[in-house]
Amino acid sequence: MKKRVLIVMLALLLVAQSAFACIIFGVGRLASTDGSTMTSHTCDSTGDDLRLWLIPSMAEGTERDVVLSGRRDADYGKFPEVKDYGSRGIVMDTYVNDKDTYQYLHAMYSFANEKGVTMTESTCGTTREQRAIFSKYEGIWDCYMLQDAALENAATAKEAVEYMGARLNESGWSGSPETMTIGDGTDVWVFEAYGGKMWCAFRLPEDAVFVCANRSRIDFYVEDDPDNYLHAPNMKEFAIENGMWDGQGEFRPCQCFGAGNYSFSCIAREWRAVCNLAGLQYPEIVADEDLAVTEVPDDVFPIYFVPDEKVSVAKIHEVCSDAYEGTKWDLTKTADAGRYGNILLSSGEYEYRPTNVSQCTYFQCSNVKAWLPEEARCLVYFGFGAPSTTYLTPVFASQRHLVDSFGRGRRAEYDPESGWWNEAFLQQVATINYADAIQQIKAVRDPLMNDQYEMTFAVQNQAAKMIKNGMREEAIDLLTTYSDQQANMWFDLYKDLQVQLLARYATNRVLFKNAATPDADWWTAVKSAVHEVNNSLAGTN
Repeated sequence: MKKRVLIVMLALLLVAQSAFACIIFGVGRLASTDGSTMTSHTCDSTGDDLRLWLIPSMAEGTERDVVLSGRRDADYGKFPEVKDYGSRGIVMDTYVNDKDTYQYLHAMYSFANEKGVTMTESTCGTTREQRAIFSKYEGIWDCYMLQDAALENAATAKEAVEYMGARLNESGWSGSPETMTIGDGTDVWVFEAYGGKMWCAFRLPEDAVFVCANRSRIDFYVEDDPDNYLHAPNMKEFAIENGMWDGQGEFRPCQCFGAGNYSFSCIAREWRAVCNLAGLQYPEIVADEDLAVTEVPDDVFPIYFVPDEKVSVAKIHEVCSDAYEGTKWDLTKTADAGRYGNILLSSGEYEYRPTNVSQCTYFQCSNVKAWLPEEARCLVYFGFGAPSTTYLTPVFASQRHLVDSFGRGRRAEYDPESGWWNEAFLQQVATINYADAIQQIKAVRDPLMNDQYEMTFAVQNQAAKMIKNGMREEAIDLLTTYSDQQANMWFDLYKDLQVQLLARYATNRVLFKNAATPDADWWTAVKSAVHEVNNSLAGTN
């Protein structure tokens, strides 16, 4: 390997990671309704790239760049023939592929390959002292590049963990800590990279669910169980030598190496996930709403849990659409939400940061069934924008191509043919009267989504039969055609729904009738309080 490190640029490295914003889930196959593993991710930073591409397999012997910060304003539409790493991309190193790589779905954070390996990420924090220590051990692999390389080279979740760990053992991590869930239809692993060459990972129990909202979570350490726990060499020694652990008591990697982000923004989303998925088993967590601001989350919340009921893609979509409804933190009842309970606020207006946010770039949830052939199992449901208003399109990492609307769109540059802008318009229209609009959207979207879940499995089974009968290429054509049709159907449907809702709310009414306020008493109290403040201010002038 030959290094091309540009030392003068290292000051820019830390700003390349996404802002602390994303929530991720991992669902074991015995915890899901259909026997699949699921990994899901809301990509919520306001600076993320909007586009989704399909990166083809690269032949054995192809030279591959190790790129740092190679996402923002980059274009991977013709990669690897055209290597456009954007204005911030820095080639730090190169290596040669020793085998043909796997085709994969490439977004701001790439998330699935043709073997059925899926990934997510959640950017975490550190203390000032931890950052100062890790700055001395800055490596060359950031989260974007490490996930790309793992999806190109790994055929199972464990192989992905081992591959990423080997790269960090050799050349080190760059940027803020990250937590990732990695699935393959059989297993789900949780991987955390902290800084320097420090990382660890564990295999999620098959009947369990894991959640992370921008804080490091692995709070236990196992020495000799490679089937279930993997880690960097000399983690304890590194921690002691650098004053990150005194060698006494339990060794908790998440606290030693990534102890930042204990804010409401992070803790409350994890609290809410436990409430929504395992509330019957943890009634004490549900009952104590102040746990959303606990200062000792590792002592309060389970690192993983068995859900009350088995989990579906639709349930994960629902949980990611949450805004604390029905709790003391209910975002529909804040002054900024207004009389119609609008939860799609700008990022700076959220009184309580929810799971569902308006700035969400995309939401994706994998649904990998290990008993299907690889070409048919590598399924991810993908949607642009806030989970509460978006639809989900089935996409397969084995497809021939993706529809054009997926690969179009830049922030602040309106493109009517962009999938992201298509959803963003409807999302914005919904803010006129959110209480009514979300019901209108669900009435159109949800029955079609339910039908699509069933139809997609039927198409997968048909593709599996075709592959069994020696018709592999025809099966991939079927999956591609089906995904294209669904993507175009949703695009056209939302385009029409935008206009219908705009007309529905003309003159700030609903079909030209006065709009009802969902909680009139609460809103009357808010208006009275505002009037009192205004009168008081007027009296001082």
